Amino acid sequence: MNNINLQDWVGKTEEVNDHLYPTPVRALAATLDDPHLDVAQGAPLPEIWHWLYFLPMTPRSGIAADGHAKRGGFLPPVTLERRMWASGQLTFHQDLRIGDAVVKTSEILKVSEKTGKTGGMVFVTVKHSIRSERGLAVEEEQNIVYLPMPKVFTPAPPNPAPADLSWKDAYPMDPILLFRFSALTFNAHRIHYDIHYVTEVEKYPGIVVHGPLQALLLLGSACKHHPDRKPAHYAYRAVRPLFDFDQLYLGGQLRTDDSHDLYAINTEGNITMQATVSWR
Repeated sequence: MNNINLQDWVGKTEEVNDHLYPTPVRALAATLDDPHLDVAQGAPLPEIWHWLYFLPMTPRSGIAADGHAKRGGFLPPVTLERRMWASGQLTFHQDLRIGDAVVKTSEILKVSEKTGKTGGMVFVTVKHSIRSERGLAVEEEQNIVYLPMPKVFTPAPPNPAPADLSWKDAYPMDPILLFRFSALTFNAHRIHYDIHYVTEVEKYPGIVVHGPLQALLLLGSACKHHPDRKPAHYAYRAVRPLFDFDQLYLGGQLRTDDSHDLYAINTEGNITMQATVSWR
């Protein structure tokens, strides 16, 4: 699949410093129509909103045709054309707070090559540890998958959401929301804003909704319905693409261990992202 030894990247680390300035939080709150979020100095940063920080500042000359940074650098130079953020899990030890000076340490835990229905695939697992001056706040694992470019779009088989959800909130999608989320996360991947690229090159039927945006909205929905609780652990997995023309629904149901299953659901009632949250 590759002429390089991808295992050479296992164990590679990097460290990035940042400061949790309030402006990105205000900007995302405005994007999500959340005017009541507390953005004062010292206020808790909503869980997983640290994705607004530690952004890779790739110069324009370092961007590939798909909008991603050119292969190499911290992540291994996998030659497969399509790259997606497939899943992740996070453990929240304590709050991050607006105004904190923070450091993120990242390590490549695993690189695995597999063969699926579409051909060869490469999975890369990266662990992040985020610390403030008060100590370890968040541990996170991200799973990135690299795939060959398809000749046609093949939808996933139907996977309907449960009918007995405890809540199900409508959340409309539109290209402006996707553009602003791309801008806030410094994500130039063209599948999220370029209709010609996404339909003609990557063969999707529409602009693709970010996996991280769905994960963030899902956790936010669970927290909204349980305002007296804070997440302890959150795991999510992309199941099928969601598009800008879809109606998104955010739902959840209680599990026997007092955690919750969460579902992002498209217009047709199929699950696009599945997640679980347990509470502190």
